[in-house]
Amino acid sequence: MSLAVAKTPAKLPRLGDLELAVLDHLWHVDDADVQETHAAVGEARGITSNTVGSALERLHRKRLLARRKVSHAYRYRALIGREEFRARKVVEAAGGLQALGKRGLLAAFVDILAASDENALAELERLVRAKRRGGTA
Repeated sequence: MSLAVAKTPAKLPRLGDLELAVLDHLWHVDDADVQETHAAVGEARGITSNTVGSALERLHRKRLLARRKVSHAYRYRALIGREEFRARKVVEAAGGLQALGKRGLLAAFVDILAASDENALAELERLVRAKRRGGTA
């Protein structure tokens, strides 16, 4: 069976500490079932596998995870990568994409980037050129 894929939500949902830990685990391992995730995340927290399973199900309902049935258990994987998740959180914290330009936040970000890492600024320029040509960053 193939993984059930749903488009990630436009605005990221609010996540609790356990959900963030589960998502982080899945970013490291690509996919996992409840028991594997419990061993990696739940045991150290002293919580049951049912609690971890509930967190996986919540993330699936929030459209941040895909799942597929393997035998009697679901295997889950993240629908959004770590870097995209972080970038979207930053944009949301700044007030959205339009606010980045209107408030000068984008220019401030570029200034900070230029002052701290010349290679990163060059990479940003390369990404913008590629995007303008219709390619993927």
